[in-house]
Amino acid sequence: MLEPIRVLFVADSHLGLDLPLRPRVGRRRRGLDFLANYSTALATALSTRIDLVVHGGDVFNRSAPHASVAHQAYEPLKRIADLGIPVFVVPGNHERSRLPHARLLTHRNIHVFEGPRTFGVQIRGTRVALSGFPYERDDVRAKFTTLLEQTRWRDHDADHRLLCIHHCVEGATVGPGDFTFTTASDVIRCRDISQTFSAVLSGHIHRHQVLTKDLDRRPLATPVLYPGSIERTSFAEIGEPKGFMSIQLGPDIGQLSWDFHDLPARPMERYELDASRLDSDTLERSILGIVANAPADAVISIRVAGNLTDAHWRVMSSAYLRTKVPQTMNVDVVPVHGFARHLATAETPAHSLQHTLFD
Repeated sequence: MLEPIRVLFVADSHLGLDLPLRPRVGRRRRGLDFLANYSTALATALSTRIDLVVHGGDVFNRSAPHASVAHQAYEPLKRIADLGIPVFVVPGNHERSRLPHARLLTHRNIHVFEGPRTFGVQIRGTRVALSGFPYERDDVRAKFTTLLEQTRWRDHDADHRLLCIHHCVEGATVGPGDFTFTTASDVIRCRDISQTFSAVLSGHIHRHQVLTKDLDRRPLATPVLYPGSIERTSFAEIGEPKGFMSIQLGPDIGQLSWDFHDLPARPMERYELDASRLDSDTLERSILGIVANAPADAVISIRVAGNLTDAHWRVMSSAYLRTKVPQTMNVDVVPVHGFARHLATAETPAHSLQHTLFD
């Protein structure tokens, strides 16, 4: 009996987030959390029997990361490729549909979907075809069927076909209110995905989920797998598990199963205080009380409403809070009504962590 083909699937690693080359302040950087989880996820391919590795896009948090960040991203992929394990990467929207510093990723076993195309591999006698294209910024809903045909997937005989993309598929959900993607121009219709594909492997949605039914609750012939991001990038992701997926392709066409593997995501907490009801001493005690009762590695956002006096601003100042907040934490203290005056943060400006859930 043939052994199943084992696929390691990771996406939305957002390397480079909060990782300045020359930090002005000594504190814990969220970027190190992402690097650690990225390394942990990919180490699975080095320590277990993995046959293929797929990164579903947004390897980086921006389109022009420093070469040192690119090196940290690419070296684990090259170590996997050195073992003879094929690696496939979909450029995402944060890379502006093109991987930066691509010369650092050159390897005969690393394959990038620089445009619509299909790669074929044979593993223990099983033929696997991986088709895909980079993130399409302009109306992918209307262009999807054309992009799919441009991959020339029909030209490849295969026992299993995988579609690798970085997009929203209708039915995917995000956020505390479980917003569901339906008919927007950046949402792919389930019916446009050929049933000959065993699965769709997609990044872009930060919540781990597997779509097995369409919007009318009818079963999908081709499930859509989202591993989600490897760490929490937004306070809207509070409580969501983070990790990666392993996928098993059975000996029969279309036969597959999957598992989700948790990664150690930082705990997130969010609070709101009303400064109009608190003098500066009480505001200070409230902030420090929140910090004292939080997990030692928490990421905390404290929003302060009301008219702020100079005394309020002093206890919210970054210089002061850095003397009170453990270096193991990241704590934001920000006014609710904008950031114009004396933006105060103990760790990092609030806007630096405000990414949409499908960035």
